[in-house]
Formats: sequence, C-alpha cells, structure tokens
Amino acid sequence: MTKPTQDQIESAIRTLLAWTGDPDPDREGLADTPARAAKAWSEWTRGYAQDPAKILTKTFGEVGEYDEMIIVRDIRVESTCEHHLAPIIGKAWVGYIPRPNSEGKVAVVGLSKIPRVVEALAKRLQVQERLTGQIATAIEKALEPCGVAVVIRAQHHCMCTRGVHQINADMVTSAMRGAFRDGPARAEFMALAGLR
Repeated sequence: MTKPTQDQIESAIRTLLAWTGDPDPDREGLADTPARAAKAWSEWTRGYAQDPAKILTKTFGEVGEYDEMIIVRDIRVESTCEHHLAPIIGKAWVGYIPRPNSEGKVAVVGLSKIPRVVEALAKRLQVQERLTGQIATAIEKALEPCGVAVVIRAQHHCMCTRGVHQINADMVTSAMRGAFRDGPARAEFMALAGLR
C-alpha cells in the first residue's frame, strides 16, 4: 500500500472532525487541527522507521569480566492500541545477562540503547503482549545473552476512558527467556526490578 500524502491524511482528519458532530468543524480552534494531528500521529508511530537491531549494534567491552544481570528499570512506555487507536501508557523493566566470549569477556550495550529499543517498538500500533515479546526477541537476537527478561505494566485507554471505564486497572505482561525462564535469575530480576 502506498503511504498517503500529507494532504490525504489532513483530509481524513477533517472528515473525522466533521463526523464528531461539532457544529462548526472549520472554526478557528479546529482550523489547524488536521496539520497538528498529522504531525502528532507521525510522532506516535515513528517506531516504524526505527530498526531495533541497528540500535543494539554498538556494544562496549570495557566491562571486563562482568557477567551478571543488567537491568534498566522504569522505562516509560507510550504506545497506541491497534484495536481502538487509544493510548497505552506504562512502564517497562528490561534485564539481560551478558554471555562471556571464549576469552571470558563480555560486551554490553550503552545504557540508553534498551529504552531506545522499547520506544522503537512501542511507537507503532501495538498490543501489549506482542510488544513485550518483540522487545525480548530484539535483545535476544542482537546480544545473544544468557537470558533476557521484559515486564511491562500499562494502562490501556481503550479500557479506562471508554467501554468498561476501569480507570485503575492495568495490564502486566512478561517475557522471560533463557536463564530468566525459571529459577534464581527470574526471582533476582523481579526483586531488583522492584516487581515483587
């Protein structure tokens, strides 16, 4: 499918504004809304132009023989529900255990890379379950760690601002791979992430 032009997307937004029932969709307050909304949607879906594998290509080996768990906590998640085009807002906790090479050295990614991967995959039309698995898979493929763990806790505005209006309900999903699947690494991750 060919990507719609700026004029086409703005026209679609004008149609939506007229559909809402506003008595004057051409009034001053709405006159620039099609352009502003198109720009906002471009930002909300910018993850389609980002490649998580490329984000994770640069690694650092200065950590020597460090082969313990690395966790990035409280990563803000902003996504869009593909079923209702409503916001999904929450946090992610991501951990991995680097795999030592034949010389006992490990390579780790810079601190900002994990949140960048979360953002690249979240800034797409999503469901939380798939997003959680995609983050784990991206890290697993790029870094080949001993294990990777991802937990996302988020509120879905398709449920809290419409439908059943459950404003305090949130959803928790997890993807545990390798060493995190069972046993002490899983428990340690949950404790260090503050998720117990």
